[in-house]
Amino acid sequence: MLLSIIIPVYNRPYEVDELLSSLKRQSFTDYEVIIIEDGSVFTSADIVEKYREDLPLRYLAIPNEGPSRARNIGAKEAQGDYLLILDSDVVLPPSYLNAVADGIAQTGADAFGGPDAASPDFSPMQKAVNFAMTSFLTTGGIRGGSADSMEQFKPRSFNMGCKRELYLSLGGFSEDMRYGEDIDFSLRLFDHGAKVLLFPLAAVYHKRRVDLSKFFRQVMHSGEARIDLERRHPGSTKLVHYLPALFTVFFAFSLFISYGRGLLFLYALAILIVSTDINQSIYVGLLSIVTSFTQLIGYGYGFIKAKLMS
Repeated sequence: MLLSIIIPVYNRPYEVDELLSSLKRQSFTDYEVIIIEDGSVFTSADIVEKYREDLPLRYLAIPNEGPSRARNIGAKEAQGDYLLILDSDVVLPPSYLNAVADGIAQTGADAFGGPDAASPDFSPMQKAVNFAMTSFLTTGGIRGGSADSMEQFKPRSFNMGCKRELYLSLGGFSEDMRYGEDIDFSLRLFDHGAKVLLFPLAAVYHKRRVDLSKFFRQVMHSGEARIDLERRHPGSTKLVHYLPALFTVFFAFSLFISYGRGLLFLYALAILIVSTDINQSIYVGLLSIVTSFTQLIGYGYGFIKAKLMS
């Protein structure tokens, strides 16, 4: 079984270097790597040349048309039985490809995804951002690979696999979407009746943005995308998607109501305790309060704004 690893990249050669370095450490070797340079000014061409003798690499440079278009071009060029779509800002644990291959062999999944995790060598802020994006206290566990999450698991583009023929038959990612395109594709997989599974052992280390203003904009766009997803897939918005908007409204009112501030303090304390325990660092726990509030308010603001404008 050949895996075709599709990696779109835009102006992030340093991330590609880390990702390809982690691919060198994989014990599973039946794969090809297709890097699609999406109109970058700072290209990864030199990085790719650095790894050509060690990895089965192909490098395609295209005009900038967004990650969906880049992934779809990579899929058409792929020769594998399965596509494995990764974001450029992930690093793979040494057992990652084995976990993917074992999951496919054991389940025969049509499509799958894995969780994202924080590497032990992540900075405190990277660990705090990871907590904000994966904890049950913030996202309901829908991104962290929890079996107890508040929503059915849907593969995300940072760590997603699919049978190549199925991917192509569905038309791949929607190229008219800039945000939420991975959830849109997952929902179309479910509509098609595909067998879509979580491979809990196929985790990646996801090195998300650590600049809080950029992180805020990222999650704001995710909140905006949820309204577009509901338009395309009526009924797909669940309670967990409304919670950040409710939190945002409550946060605004709590600035003027004393008991509201008390509830926010208790919530912040819960984040501090849980994150400190997970990361074994009270400093990461304190940062997690900041990143969690940023995640919830950013998503909630984007959700409310897009809803009012729809």
